[in-house]
Order: sequence, then structure tokens, then C-alpha cells
Amino acid sequence: MQAQKKLLNSVEGCVDDALWGLVSGCGGLSVLQGHRVALRSDLEALKGRVALLSGGGSGHEPAHAGYIGRGMLSGAVAGAVFASPPPGSVLAAILALWRVGATGVLLIVKNYTGDRLNFGLALEQARAQGVPVGMVIVADDCAFAVPSKAGRRGLCGTVLIHKLAGALAEEGCPLEEIVQRVTEVARGIGTLGVSLSPCSVPGCCPTFDLPLGEMELGLGIHGEPGIKRSKVGTADEVVRTMIDHMTDPSSQSHLPLKAGDSVVLVVNNLGALSCLEMAVITGSAIRCLEGRGLCIARVMSGSFMTSLEMAGVSLTLLLANRETLRLFDSKTTAPAWPNISSVPLTGQIRTVKTSSQEKTTEPEEMTKEGPHSALLRRVLDHVCVSLLARQEELNKLDRAAGDGDCGNTHARAARAIQEWLQGHVIPQCPGQLLSSLAGLVQERMGGSSGALYSLFLTAAAVPLRGHNDAGAWADAMHAGTEAMKRYGGAEPGDRTMLDALCPAVEELRKLSSAPNDGQIAVLQRAAERADRGAESTRDLTARAGRASYIAAERLTLPDPGAVAIATILKAVLSALKEGAEASQSESTLPGAGIPFPIK
Repeated sequence: MQAQKKLLNSVEGCVDDALWGLVSGCGGLSVLQGHRVALRSDLEALKGRVALLSGGGSGHEPAHAGYIGRGMLSGAVAGAVFASPPPGSVLAAILALWRVGATGVLLIVKNYTGDRLNFGLALEQARAQGVPVGMVIVADDCAFAVPSKAGRRGLCGTVLIHKLAGALAEEGCPLEEIVQRVTEVARGIGTLGVSLSPCSVPGCCPTFDLPLGEMELGLGIHGEPGIKRSKVGTADEVVRTMIDHMTDPSSQSHLPLKAGDSVVLVVNNLGALSCLEMAVITGSAIRCLEGRGLCIARVMSGSFMTSLEMAGVSLTLLLANRETLRLFDSKTTAPAWPNISSVPLTGQIRTVKTSSQEKTTEPEEMTKEGPHSALLRRVLDHVCVSLLARQEELNKLDRAAGDGDCGNTHARAARAIQEWLQGHVIPQCPGQLLSSLAGLVQERMGGSSGALYSLFLTAAAVPLRGHNDAGAWADAMHAGTEAMKRYGGAEPGDRTMLDALCPAVEELRKLSSAPNDGQIAVLQRAAERADRGAESTRDLTARAGRASYIAAERLTLPDPGAVAIATILKAVLSALKEGAEASQSESTLPGAGIPFPIK
């Protein structure tokens, strides 16, 4: 195993650099000279009030310096990465707060041996100098059914104690009262973490090895392994496992919850989960808790106490009464405290219905099936099957120039159309069909591809309103292509789907003058030109779309969008050929993607 890459100036100076960066970017913070201590810049505001001091090893940012501000901490002491700060720095911080006129200093300490020892030593030294100092030790870990002699670890619940104690101090409560009240609240806090990866101290290898597809339950915030490994499940499954463990009455560390209890939920990113994952997990946690009859009073979701770059999450639950919520909702200037809704979330309406719209009555020919509906259905079936068959191939092509989801995007459209076909008739008016498909891909396909296809279909539908002849189809294909060019900003030669579509549409325009028995040949040539156009994109320089940001020498494969267009046209041709062979009609032949009567 090798040390992980990190964007630092030096391993030795990373803590000092990080502390200086935080203070430099926040107008309300300053550094205590000679120490890794951050303090409020307005220390004079502490006169006549209790000052709050916390801290611990670095690597848990924004904890703890991010919680310095009016209504929260007065200062924070930083140790080396995952190492308790020295007692000399803790004492220096206590004395700095005392000398500005604070009536006392409260130390908020996570329950780790090093923190208890070093903060405890500084407390005794400060008391020996006549400083009133109190200490609250936070031990909110719910991992161990039978905790060791060291007790439960202090985790993200510590941040909540910062907030509640800070609110009491801002109101002018005396030291003894603050200690008594937050100690009582701390008994109703529980936290449990789960990780998909380890973390690594700067300059060191990862703290433990976690095989692909496995997760670690009950780990701490210093990279130490947890209590149990299992296969990674869905977000709902993982959250349910965590809450089951946290509330298991057979565990000495469990948080006793019952239906009707009001809780604050903290969904804490341990370092490397994406915002998307965090939102999914937050929703899972809310559903799980409400499903057990709990009232979700407040929700915090974000990075509050991390473990460097660990890909994981912890859940913290705080039993909250009205007074606790009043303190929780009080204002603070701490930069890392989030802007949170101050109303209970359980019972809130979470969806908004759009206002009902007048339904217009479509002409009968636009809502009932016509003589070509079966063939149109065959065409759409062929297109969907072909796109689904090439899903991974299109993804592979897209990985060279984009985010690797071109196949997935087209597959979403294909599945949406298949689902739509199961519950809808194919209208005899082709313009109505294209309009319906435009709305479908706009809603279900997503991304720029969804917008482009929807533009094409919307514009192509106009010439086909009330018309179903070869000339109308030729005009429709041209109109759709021009709409894509106009709004997408690309032209043939820019290495996009237009390099397959434009030559095909140029060929399809010949349908207007092609004899009845030559229409299939036109379609054949159009599909061949689309295929050649897609292949030609290997040698083109991307001048539009996401691929335009990639170095030209890295783009050696065909453009996935162009390949998708060629795939669609091949599928359309195949379906129409089958339809022509199966058709017994003497008055119609299949046309450019849609059958049309011979005039």
C-alpha cells in the first residue's frame, strides 16, 4: 500500500496551513500566537459571560474551529492530525479567554483518552491559577454493545453540545448551570458511523483495508476499524441497519427511542461522499425514523465532523424537547453551522401539485389508431431494442470524451418509450406521435441529449400536422435537424450527432421526388450515410459539446451521439423493411421512419 495523494504544501505543516487558511478566510477568527489555537476576534464580547473551548486532533474539519462564533465556541485547540492537542496550548487558550473578562471557561471534550488527559491536565492547571473551569465530556457512540472501560467515544454529537452550550452562554447562564443542563442533554444523543473506505493520515498509508463492495459499521473518526463488516447495501438498507443498531435495547450503548419522540437528525459526511449520496441518505433516514413513529424536529445534513477523506456517513440523533429546540434554533455566527429550518419537518407537505390545466379536446384523428399504427409501433420497438443492446458500447465511447453515460441516457429514453407503448395507442396523426415522444424524452431522458431529441421531435411534428406524405416527412426531418443546429450551436464537422444526422437527412429529403418503388432505397442510403458520418467523427476535432474540452489526441473513437443516431436510423430501416414485406396493402409503402400514403 502507498501513501495517498493529498493537496498539501507539506505533511509537517498541514495543520498550521489549514488553521491559517480557515482564520484568513473568516473575518471573525484569529490565531493565538505561538499555539494552534483559534479564537473569536471579538473576545471583548465575552466579558461577563462563560467562554466555551473545545478541540482535539486535526483531520475532523470543520470541527472544531469552524464552530467558533457568537452563540457557539469561543475558541478551539488543534492537535496534530488525529492527535490530542498538548495541554500547554489548552491552558494558553483558557487563560486568554479568562483574561478578557469571561466569568468562567467550559471545556467541551470528546471522550477519547488523550483528549480527557490533556484537557483535564490543563483544567487542573488553570484552576490552580484561580480560573473557574468546568468540563463536559461527550460520549455519544452507539457502536459497542458492551463498551470498554474507556467508555463510549465522542463523535458528531459533540457539535450539538457546542450549539446548546453556546446558546446558554450567550444568554448569560452561569458555568455550573450550563454544565448541568448540557450534561443532561448529552445523555439523549447517539451516533453511529459507517464507511465505504478507509482514510489516510498525510504521509501515511490508509488506516485499514476495506475490500471492494464491503462496508465497515461502527467505526470511529480516527480511521480505526469498526465493529462489523458486511456487503454494501442500498441507502435504505444501510440506514435501517444503522438505526436498528443504535436503538437496540440489548446494547448498553443504545439510544432509547419510542414512537412519538421528537428528535434532531444529523446526517454527517465523514469526508468523501458526494452531495447526491448525502441527499439520498438523508431521505432514507427521514423515512426510516418517521416509519417508526418518530417526529423529525430538525435535520442537519452535510460535513460537520469528518475523518479526512473517508467515504462514509454517521447518523446522530438528539432527543429534543421544546427547550432544547429553542437553544438549537438560536442564532450563531459560527461559519460551519448550517442555515437550518426552525420548523418541525414531520407533517410538512413535501410535494406541490401543479395547478390543474384545461384539457383541450384533440381531433379524433389525433387520438385514435390509424392504418399505419401497427407499423409505427414496430418501428419504435426496433429503435428501443437496438439502443438497449448498445447501451454499454455507447457508455464506453462516451467515457473517452464525457462522463460515460451516453448509453445510459439513451437506455432511459428507450425504456420510457417501451413503457409508454404499453399504455397508449399510436395515433394516426404522426405529428401527434412525435409531439408525445418529444414530451416523453424531455421528461425521462435528461441531459443535453434529452433536450436535443425533444427539440428535434417538437420541430419535426409541425410539418406532419394533418399531413402524412413523403414531402411532409422530408420537411419534418429537415425542420428537426435545423432546430437542433439552431439551439445546440453545433454544425456538421463539429464531432457531434449532427455528423451522422445531417447527411442522413440530406438523403431523406430526396423522398419528396422519389418514385414509389424507390423510397426504401432512399432510406437505405440515408442509414448508410449516417453510419459513415458517425465513423468519420474519429478524425474530427470536437468543437461543440463536452468533448470540445478534451485534448484532440485523446479522441480516437467515434462520437457516441453520432453512433446512437446511426443506430436509430438502422433500426428504423430494419423495421420498415419488415413492415413492407409483411404488408399486403397496395396503396401504401413505408416511408422515412414513418409510413406514409403514396400520392
